[in-house]
Amino acid sequence: MPKGESLYHKVPGYRVELEPIALPVRVRFAGEVLAESRRALLVRETRHDPVLYFPREDVRLERLARTDHRTTCPFKGEASYWTIQSAERAAENAVWTYEDPFPEVAGLKDFVAFYADRVDWEFPEGSPL
Repeated sequence: MPKGESLYHKVPGYRVELEPIALPVRVRFAGEVLAESRRALLVRETRHDPVLYFPREDVRLERLARTDHRTTCPFKGEASYWTIQSAERAAENAVWTYEDPFPEVAGLKDFVAFYADRVDWEFPEGSPL
């Protein structure tokens, strides 16, 4: 698939919906807060579990190390990854972003997501999931 070409035109029923979440959401790793936001996006995608994406400015990027790992989603684009690093441990390729998402999901630009099973989640006012 050429870069910049999504498959939306070939799979008309496929959906990737971005919903702003005003509830506070916090992500911890090894006890340390990595992300905290009231501006997260809940992304609901056909055939996938919902995923929370955080604005980059609400993430402690200094605790992440960019890796060479890349994946391609035919509906969102190319994802790049980071490893979470703490004094005690690391979680390789546990955070990803779509730096140049397809136009259909342009709202993902400048947002990052965490694999749910590699971090600890806190929802002080109830889970948006």
